Amino acid sequence: MALLDGMRPRLARAKTSLLLLGPAFVAAVAYVDPGNVAANVSAGAQFGYLLVWVLVAANLMAGLVQYLSAKLGLVTGLSLPEALRDRLGKPARLGYWAQAELVAIATDIAEVVGGAIALYLLFGLPLVVGGIITGIVSLFLLAVYDKGGPRRFERVITGFLLIIATGFLVGVVVEPPSPTATLDGLIPRFSGTESVLLAAAMLGATIMPHAVYLHSGLARDRHGHTTGTRLRRLLKTTKLDVGLAMVLAGAVNIGMLLLAATNLKGQDNVDSIEGAHSAVQTALGPVVGLLFAVGLLASGLASTSVGAYAGAMIMQGLLRKRYPLLLRRLVTLLPALLVLAIGVDPSRALVLSQVVLSFGIPFALAPLVRLTSDRRLMGEATNHVVTTTVAWLVACVIIVLNVALLYLTFA
Repeated sequence: MALLDGMRPRLARAKTSLLLLGPAFVAAVAYVDPGNVAANVSAGAQFGYLLVWVLVAANLMAGLVQYLSAKLGLVTGLSLPEALRDRLGKPARLGYWAQAELVAIATDIAEVVGGAIALYLLFGLPLVVGGIITGIVSLFLLAVYDKGGPRRFERVITGFLLIIATGFLVGVVVEPPSPTATLDGLIPRFSGTESVLLAAAMLGATIMPHAVYLHSGLARDRHGHTTGTRLRRLLKTTKLDVGLAMVLAGAVNIGMLLLAATNLKGQDNVDSIEGAHSAVQTALGPVVGLLFAVGLLASGLASTSVGAYAGAMIMQGLLRKRYPLLLRRLVTLLPALLVLAIGVDPSRALVLSQVVLSFGIPFALAPLVRLTSDRRLMGEATNHVVTTTVAWLVACVIIVLNVALLYLTFA
């Protein structure tokens, strides 16, 4: 009896912690969007297990970044765009918003194109029609947030995340990858310019700038601005939230690459999602092919909703203005529909959009590290010197990879 009495407070605390989980899972949808599918499948089909290490490293870096973003929102009561707005003059603020908007457009291109491809695979719909449907559905999902609040939106998006995980991991279970080759893929190395291009795309698809901006606002909106003991408890819970979300997202991303490396390496016409889907369906059967397409559709629908919400938070935070949801949605949706309408190869557009995203990462990451290292702003929650050092190292690695990408591509 005494043992049960001692366990009750621990169980109550565990239950409370579980109820506080959620914001990181919404942000994690950005890490398994259609851009990830294109980059990871292309990497596995072209280079086999070679770039597994990129996904592992990117996922570890993403976990640190997302925790710092959530911590900023919880401690200051400000989203990252709001914190930047208060510290930038008008010209700098407008310039910063312009690059963030470009990143948001690149994000939506990947997500809308991915949703359109999925609808084509499932129902044979023209890509433009599929893109329009994806955009309309995303509006309905955003309405869930406006009417039901953060908790309901988190539940809906987490449901999509589980569908995505199922869709992309079933193939790995049906045809397991080689353990030896997978371990060999953990050794950091490249194999020519194209592997560097894909590594940058995979990095841009994993560490998403809009997710960095968004998570600070999600955590603040869900938990409010708090201090003292509750803040310390929330920060501990946020570590668990981020850790679980990153494990799930990382497993899905690595599963995509292993699926392609195991089943698509050396095959012709697998450099597009349509070709990859056809090859997976041939190799593993129609059920796995169907689940692959369903996972892609869930990825496009969920991630474009999360991306549109991030775009609204960025615009509102930096420009001090609240714009109608439809207008905000059209700003990034129209370029994506244009890409589909003019006949750009959709899979290549997905990969290149991730490269654009990788160039936006330093603009989100550097201010985040600087702000969370400011004791005047963060108080006792200021980054430890080790955390700050590792975060700056992450930023430097990303910048160096992008410079190498430019040099190798043009040389």
